[in-house]
Amino acid sequence: MRTRSKFWALCALLCALLVGCGSDTDNASPAAPSGAATTTQSATGTVIVFAASSLTESFTELGKQFEAAHPGVTVKFNFGASSALATQINQGAPADVFASASPTNMTTVVDAGQAANPTTFAKNTMKIVTPPNNPANIASVADLAKPGVKVALCQAQVPCGATAAKVFSNAGVTVTPKTYGADVKGVLTTVELGEVDVGVVYLTDAQAAGTKVKGIEIPKEQNASTSYPIAVLTRAPNSGAGQAFTAFILSPSGQAVLTKAGFSSPS
Repeated sequence: MRTRSKFWALCALLCALLVGCGSDTDNASPAAPSGAATTTQSATGTVIVFAASSLTESFTELGKQFEAAHPGVTVKFNFGASSALATQINQGAPADVFASASPTNMTTVVDAGQAANPTTFAKNTMKIVTPPNNPANIASVADLAKPGVKVALCQAQVPCGATAAKVFSNAGVTVTPKTYGADVKGVLTTVELGEVDVGVVYLTDAQAAGTKVKGIEIPKEQNASTSYPIAVLTRAPNSGAGQAFTAFILSPSGQAVLTKAGFSSPS
């Protein structure tokens, strides 16, 4: 009897152990995808993005998508001329991410120790725009140099102004503008209001303006492009969210939005 009792006691103990092991396995949470926990933890709070004005439409859309993918996160943008944004950052303006329309302006931020290791995420080319009725009958870059033609350009230190200057150099023409815009949106608005006969803006801004302007292609051999670098700032108040936002811009989803807006691949 004693031997039989020991046998049944041993069986009960083994069953208990087996049930306990099975319970741990059955109730265990599924493993999270690699990197998922890091993304969720880092993308919290508010991310402040300083971005070139030519990124207004595409980054606004990307900001909405990023917020939808990270509930509770808010993206705040400061759009403007890249040169002005770089100055603000170097003077201590709080920001997490800088997206410039020119490597030159990004370099000033990097040299000041405000950013490191920027990544190029897009390129842009130039386009001529006139009011819809094209009052000066503009058909080419050379027409911008004709006497009496009222031209609007970005200021020389602004990427869209520097890139337009490359276009004129490639075409071998000298253009004297009537007015300078603080950024590409300022030039575009001047054309839309009919205050000038013609302006030179980014292809993406001409596309975004739609029927408010008439776009005139610049031949490839005369056109010029600029590269757009992005970087998380070294003194970012929310570097985790800044890194997550930057990764989103570089992702296939982010690149698809930029391509639709008219930007070309950085490669």
